[in-house]
Amino acid sequence: MALPAQDERTMPAVVLGDIDRKPLDHALTDLNILTEQYGHVVVVCSQATPEPVVRRLHTLRSLLESDRIALFRPGLPPLGIAVLARQLRQLASCELSPGVLASAGRLLTHYIHAGAVLGSVARLDRVPVGLKAHARSWVPGSQFAVVAHPEPQLVKVAPDATLKGPEFGTWLLLAKGQLQSEWAAGLGTRWKAHGVRETALPAESPLWWGTGRLVEFCSYLADLSVLYQLVASVRRTSCHWCGMDVIGDRCVFCSATAPPHEPPRAPEQRTPA
Repeated sequence: MALPAQDERTMPAVVLGDIDRKPLDHALTDLNILTEQYGHVVVVCSQATPEPVVRRLHTLRSLLESDRIALFRPGLPPLGIAVLARQLRQLASCELSPGVLASAGRLLTHYIHAGAVLGSVARLDRVPVGLKAHARSWVPGSQFAVVAHPEPQLVKVAPDATLKGPEFGTWLLLAKGQLQSEWAAGLGTRWKAHGVRETALPAESPLWWGTGRLVEFCSYLADLSVLYQLVASVRRTSCHWCGMDVIGDRCVFCSATAPPHEPPRAPEQRTPA
């Protein structure tokens, strides 16, 4: 799902819709045109993305023999994925190299709190669920508040129920499915958010959460200057494999990790003649 632009500088999103259903040559042409138009492409998709789509993306990248296409699948719920993609679109308007922009996604995931209020956790396999919570799922009217990232949390919804939230100022985004929840609406107050916004529920959310009876939520940093400051403050290195400038220990374009650091050798001791 492509969220609307956060500000006038936010780069437009390109949705690779039905990429697994198009004839291979058509999908290949579309992705090649996109790469030539922008120079580099970062494809952000959920871990709930169907395997045929993921296989097609890898096939296209291989056929194009291109190191200018990065496939990024962070472990975020679908709404968190949409928020992260928009943050990268915001940063794309800044003077950042493609490698730094792509690897910034791994950095920004640490500042995203993503979860949902669920009508059932019977099919939830993304967060540890105890036997008692499973049993309560069968009680009519039960609701559960879950945080999947950055650390798993699960509580039964009640007036005094709380979830640990961000310790810095964020905005809160809500996406309503087939569930009415006053508790979710009040989460912005509990987490002291700057404000609450609403959007449509991503198509992959029911699959990711195991139910369509949900309200998905995500807290995030919205200000471009803050996002840029975070990325710019991290030390940059060159990927030892493809030469891209990156931040962190992994290049998103070629998937190479930084070689282990080897301490300098001590000088050889020579016996005087």
